[in-house]
Amino acid sequence: MKVRLKKLTIVAERLLREPLVKLLNAEGATGHTLAAVEGEGSRGIHASDWEGRNIQIETIVSPAAADRILARIADEYLENYAVIAYLCDVDVLRRAKFTKDSPEVDTTES
Repeated sequence: MKVRLKKLTIVAERLLREPLVKLLNAEGATGHTLAAVEGEGSRGIHASDWEGRNIQIETIVSPAAADRILARIADEYLENYAVIAYLCDVDVLRRAKFTKDSPEVDTTES
């Protein structure tokens, strides 16, 4: 059976790698994928030219965990760091692999 969860993507300065991974773990993420990335922001500036590559972290979590993580990112990082975060709905199999707080998760038709 499929279950509807949230894929959270975070793009941030690489110095936030460890704090963000700790935040994800503390708020219920059971794993993540991390990659070094490059790009151009809304100001047309390539931050990687002087700071090195950014990181992109993806995780799949329950809607409640996603809300907690986004709230903490907003409170703890947005004002002083280059970081963006966004959510997408995803349908996954094996809910237990992705959630610690799964009871409120909506299931979809299989």
